[in-house]
Amino acid sequence: MKNGRDPVIVGVADAALEGGKFVTKASVLGHAALVAKAAVEEAGLELSDVDGLLTAGMWGVPGPGQLATVTLGEYLNIMPTFVDGTNIGGSAFEAHVAHAAMALREGYCEVALIVYSSDQKSLRSRNLGGRPSVLSMQHETPYGMPTPVGGYAMAAQRHMHEYGTTSENLAEIAVATRKWAQLNPDATRRDPLSIDDVLSSTMISEPLHLLDCCLVTDGAGAIVMTTAERAKDLETKPVAVKGYGEAHTHWAIGEMPDLARLLPAQRAGERAMKMAGVSHSDIDVVEIYDSFTITVLLSLEALGFCKTGEGGDFVSGQRTAPGGAFPMNTSGGGLSALHPGMFGMFLLIEAARQLRGEGGERQVEGAETALVHGTGGTLSSGATVILQKD
Repeated sequence: MKNGRDPVIVGVADAALEGGKFVTKASVLGHAALVAKAAVEEAGLELSDVDGLLTAGMWGVPGPGQLATVTLGEYLNIMPTFVDGTNIGGSAFEAHVAHAAMALREGYCEVALIVYSSDQKSLRSRNLGGRPSVLSMQHETPYGMPTPVGGYAMAAQRHMHEYGTTSENLAEIAVATRKWAQLNPDATRRDPLSIDDVLSSTMISEPLHLLDCCLVTDGAGAIVMTTAERAKDLETKPVAVKGYGEAHTHWAIGEMPDLARLLPAQRAGERAMKMAGVSHSDIDVVEIYDSFTITVLLSLEALGFCKTGEGGDFVSGQRTAPGGAFPMNTSGGGLSALHPGMFGMFLLIEAARQLRGEGGERQVEGAETALVHGTGGTLSSGATVILQKD
């Protein structure tokens, strides 16, 4: 049953890139402000209307969590009465949508703005975004395991050992995602890609090859949310937030409960789908965090689209590519479109555009319900959001 305080997305925006770098010359805060302003304007609102502000991982902004939120609020010249600096890695923005939805329902705010900005490509840096070294990494870092790819490689090796998954299975994901990128004029990598290309690319951390790994780019994005009642007065196509869930299990890969099963995704997905009242057959388009190809395969199993151990068969035959039976990562994903360090924001933006019918050549026909799932850390956190065309 609908009510006036049901949460909806009413504006999205992202920054233009060229060669993986920002086109516009601005600081990381400057790009955050540009996309924030663009998303608010798309919604038919003004920055002065924003009373909820959520952000995470703004590299270059001193201090973690709430300090980044306060810094951004000052830069935007706004005074939010609801703030959230939750940072659980790449899934943070799916969690932010959930937190904003709860705040809107309870009247803590009327217009929530979620923002992310990263200039890691321009800085030529991939140092975990300045995140401090923590004691719980003591069993990985001193022994030279590359982070985060080494942890993902361990999960891939375990899945292969237990279920017979192959490197060809993982390559299917990279190739299908590149085909979507070829339909996206804003994607960073649009050149043709074959399974042989993936398998012959440099081995980064066995069994993951270079083309099993996400890009390293700049990027900035913003999402505006409000209530269904407020959206009636806006000239926009609202996208309803129907369900959400989140969970996390560990930081260090040595503490992951089961290397072959993504338990946070399972818990988050089950909760989100139950809340939304949807089944897997109701989902028209799926946007899943693809930091590495193994991330996608583990997520598909955990979210219940196939049984544990059957992910390799599920993605075979380019099932997730354009024209396939299972449209997934329709922008080109983190593997081919962009990946500025925390990709969850851009999964949400693409899902919203698909449900508004703004996908261009890559538009999924009849898309009415989308599942978005983010993964953070080293398979550490998961957050799922169910969106519907309103």
